[in-house]
Amino acid sequence: MQPNLSKRLYKLIKTQNGVISAYESAAKEQQNVAGQLSLWGEETGDESISDISDKLGVLLSEMAEVEDNYASSLESSRQVLKHIRNTESSVHPTRENKTKITDQIAHLKHKDPTSVKIMTLEQELVRAEAENLVAEAQLTNITRQKLKEAYMQQVNAIIERSEKQQILAKYSRRLLDLLDDTPVVPGAEKPAYDNERAAKEVLIDAEEELGRWEPSQEPYAAPSRLESNLLPSVGNGSVMENESIQNGGHNLSGDGDERGRKSETNASSRSAAHSYDPKVLETAS
Repeated sequence: MQPNLSKRLYKLIKTQNGVISAYESAAKEQQNVAGQLSLWGEETGDESISDISDKLGVLLSEMAEVEDNYASSLESSRQVLKHIRNTESSVHPTRENKTKITDQIAHLKHKDPTSVKIMTLEQELVRAEAENLVAEAQLTNITRQKLKEAYMQQVNAIIERSEKQQILAKYSRRLLDLLDDTPVVPGAEKPAYDNERAAKEVLIDAEEELGRWEPSQEPYAAPSRLESNLLPSVGNGSVMENESIQNGGHNLSGDGDERGRKSETNASSRSAAHSYDPKVLETAS
């Protein structure tokens, strides 16, 4: 049975899973919208609408890719939180063991104050308290470090997403400005469309600016390295060399992924409904 603290974090991680799925779904639907916009524009028979809608579809498709990459970054952040959850679950048995021995001693002192077993239990309690002391220190270290790491990743991803979307929105406006929406009187001939080259330049400029984008924030780096036992190093060794708490053969820093995502890669391959490759803004003729 999970301790209450782990249950709360488990619920948080599970809820975040739903948020990620929503972003992934939105990105997929945005890809479909981009493709449908391009197809619709082609069928209007209006040269200007066909060209602008086709190139706007490219930019919308790229916006969808940004959303998908953001979802991948959220998944990476979620994976980091699992380290805290797993450590909480593994520390719980040391707390339970200490409480259990304490209760046994109190019971014996009340029932049989002269029992020789009291001394044995007191020695066990000393070992249990030492074990719990190490486990609590490990939990404190991993919680602070991984909480900061997880949400640093998340807020950096939000900044990247907003800045890239702003770039794409800016060039989308430039593209739409090329569409002449001057009203046409009945029977008048539609003005010729002569912005095809300018529209192509918009895509080229958008691709170049996205290619130049760099994060303004440094990735999170822990101020001090934790040893494999989740304790800080002192001098040439760790606080407690080779000390690790095991529970049922699982180390405190164990991890699992019930979602099954590959969090190692920030961008997953998607088959887009749009005819353009969303990862590279193409120059459509």
